[in-house]
Amino acid sequence: MRLLLDTHIVLWWLNDDRKLGPHLRALIEDGDNDILVSSVSVAEIAIKRSQGKVTAPADLLNVLAEEGFRELPLLATHAAALEHLPLHHRDPFDRMLVAQALTESLALASHDAAIQRYGVEVITG
Repeated sequence: MRLLLDTHIVLWWLNDDRKLGPHLRALIEDGDNDILVSSVSVAEIAIKRSQGKVTAPADLLNVLAEEGFRELPLLATHAAALEHLPLHHRDPFDRMLVAQALTESLALASHDAAIQRYGVEVITG
């Protein structure tokens, strides 16, 4: 499975948060799955970390690499896909993640109910 992690899932994983359910935790731990973290999530975490809104490692990129997560850059094709997304969600970070998941045919790990309205495969729990 190719699985793109929503930003809150990345944070829950890094902080060993109990909100991350056993099913999703098992998928992330499964070495046969391709786990991706978007540059969009890295940007969101950096912004929120600088504002004191989230707890994340200062060496985030190294930690993500050590976890075996692959980086998914925001490409022009992903950005162009934003034009065609309905406004089910107003958060630009989440909209970019949806565009990436749809463009790359990825499942998106998220607990955000609004994301499910886009028709992208969403993995919860």
